[in-house]
Amino acid sequence: MTRILHFIDSLSAWTGKAFAWCIVILTFSTCYEVFVRYVLDSPTVWAFDMSVQMYGALFMMAGAYALSQDAHVRGDVIYRLFSKKTQAKIDLALYILFLMPGALALIYYGYGFAADSWFYKEVSWSSPSRIQIYFFKTLIPISGTLVLLQGIAESVRCVICIKTGDWPPRLHDVQETETMLMHEQEDLRRLEQEHEMENKHV
Repeated sequence: MTRILHFIDSLSAWTGKAFAWCIVILTFSTCYEVFVRYVLDSPTVWAFDMSVQMYGALFMMAGAYALSQDAHVRGDVIYRLFSKKTQAKIDLALYILFLMPGALALIYYGYGFAADSWFYKEVSWSSPSRIQIYFFKTLIPISGTLVLLQGIAESVRCVICIKTGDWPPRLHDVQETETMLMHEQEDLRRLEQEHEMENKHV
């Protein structure tokens, strides 16, 4: 089971990191637009569409990666005070009630949007460049599929935690400093509790 969970994690991570390059493209295209607009007085007609499509692609395709790293925003002021089993029960209920229906909606309706867009060879109407956007709309059902897969993996983690009382291991990647410090504090607290238990037995 751990191998399957880690495979889904690695798939989400690979996709998220691949589309993270959209940031580089977005940065260079924006800098280029600023230069030609304000220095050469010759603005482009494609920069706005480029920024919208790159940011949209990054936002859609990084969702599963963020979920695999437990990096989505959570109101954990009270949540972190609960036991791991209670946390797992809450997470499992939210995955079933909200995340999975949302992912299925992305797949179902996103496929329809993408199919229509490919049929009409849809172009952008937000700028004079009229760039083709049907391949970008294809990312909607793909991102929904990735989020659904990762949601299933997270649900399995919740079930394991409910049964064992501890979260199964996940593939780790770069983390925010606040998250790293929080995990270090949790590890330190656990070691102190284990040390106290050992002293009591002695």
